[in-house]
Amino acid sequence: MTRSATAVPEDGAHHSLRRGAATIAYRHTPGRPGDGRPGVMFLGGFMSDMTGTKARALEARAVAEGIAFTRFDYGGHGASSGRFEDGTIGAWLDDALAVLDAVPRGPQVLVGSSMGGWMMLLVARQRPERVAGLVGIASAPDFTEDLIWARLDEATRATILREGRWHRPSAYFDTPKPVTRTLIEEGRNHLLLRAPVPFAGPVRLLHGMRDEDVPWQTSVRLAEALTTADVRLTLVKDGDHRLSRDSDLDLIARAVGELVR
Repeated sequence: MTRSATAVPEDGAHHSLRRGAATIAYRHTPGRPGDGRPGVMFLGGFMSDMTGTKARALEARAVAEGIAFTRFDYGGHGASSGRFEDGTIGAWLDDALAVLDAVPRGPQVLVGSSMGGWMMLLVARQRPERVAGLVGIASAPDFTEDLIWARLDEATRATILREGRWHRPSAYFDTPKPVTRTLIEEGRNHLLLRAPVPFAGPVRLLHGMRDEDVPWQTSVRLAEALTTADVRLTLVKDGDHRLSRDSDLDLIARAVGELVR
């Protein structure tokens, strides 16, 4: 995709769809009619929402080129209904599938950031006919087990098991955010890196080597686990977890543009 467009300003306008009693907020820009190229669907991270820098910057570039673009908020995130602490990997996956099924048409290039990288893999496993390619940005498959539970000391684990939650400090928020026993235990139903990860299409993975939240070695593990041979991993030596600098956004846009073409 082109480099000239800037992030789309947030005007608060979004649509919503129903999933049971819940409402899922989303924004969708149609592509150029009869274009034939796949659309782009952005899947955000844990405790993130669809107003983030990467989602808006990619949307602006897609709009400039007439490419369909969809972004949304999981339940308990952003403008969607529900409480964050009630969320699970399975529930957020159902949100992503509901948006994919109801909003964009035709094949999509899924762009997953952090937890969204786990989500894109789970979506591709359930809707392979709808997925033209995958772009993972600091992908974090299995993070509830490998990056949260495995790093906790025994006292904190006992607190989660006994009280059902633990408030985890975060560098991105002023107040600690809850990690629940349900999130950890339900997440074990969706672990991927313990076996080959089936996908037949092209995959582009990008990861900063100064990422303090998700080690870049996670993307190496994912590249090894994916069954497709068309996998390219780009490591950004001075990149952090967010990969939101202009140079990072250009790198991401080029990867997405390659798969859209």
